[in-house]
Amino acid sequence: MSEIYDNRTCELGEGPLWHPLRNQLFWFDINGKRLHCDDGQTWQFDEHVSAAGWINATEFLVASETALLRFDIETGGKSEICSLEADDPETRSNDGRADPWGGFWIGTMHKEAANAGGAIYRFYEGELRQLFAPISITNAIAFAPDRSCAYCADTAAQKVFRTALDAQGWPTSAPTVFLDLVEDDLNPDGSIVAADGSYLNAQWGASRVARYDATGAFLEAYDFPTSHITCPALGGPNLSTLFATSAQQGMDDAQLTREPDAGKTFFLETSIKGLPEYQVKL
Repeated sequence: MSEIYDNRTCELGEGPLWHPLRNQLFWFDINGKRLHCDDGQTWQFDEHVSAAGWINATEFLVASETALLRFDIETGGKSEICSLEADDPETRSNDGRADPWGGFWIGTMHKEAANAGGAIYRFYEGELRQLFAPISITNAIAFAPDRSCAYCADTAAQKVFRTALDAQGWPTSAPTVFLDLVEDDLNPDGSIVAADGSYLNAQWGASRVARYDATGAFLEAYDFPTSHITCPALGGPNLSTLFATSAQQGMDDAQLTREPDAGKTFFLETSIKGLPEYQVKL
């Protein structure tokens, strides 16, 4: 059974990251423009922030709606690494994750998810390069432990894709379908890959994180007490605690009454083990 890990309510909780040096969980409220830590700290930004990778014990690469930022949680100092669709006021960053080479993949989307206005980028060795477009709602970015492939999703299309990677972590071909969730009417949101290569995907509207093997076969599902589960993370002392962020976005008053814990962050213990989050190298 899952339990509440943090009682702070997010309108759109996302991007949970277990910091391997600090042994702490960090996550975002995209619409609240905030970064949270499990020690109770919160950092307020002046625009949407959605995902991060760790640089060192105090600094993060943070994806905002207009840039990739270098942000220090001790001083609050931030500086722009590069712009990210800064010339388009209708888009923002969404799902993102560091890759095994020290790069950072980040997806964008239309703020109202109104059209296929998003793309997926990779920042690596000082260069931001667009990889895939157009995409409606970019999500589910994760990487195989053997570095053979990357995963990503278009939530609106209800599909998760997989693409092979070369020795430097660049895609070698167009993505192919890994999970087609249309028939089951499931909406893939954030994802991680466990140490055994299994793929864990939060499924918006289904109150769960589903686990699949490397061939795409369904293994099991972890249930949570609210429907809008957004992204998982594995952390804790043994990297076996499954954390999940959630959202109130898209719920009417009646649904919020039925699901009073919507927007909170949850955890449960599992028998699987996660991988330490990769370090971003600048």
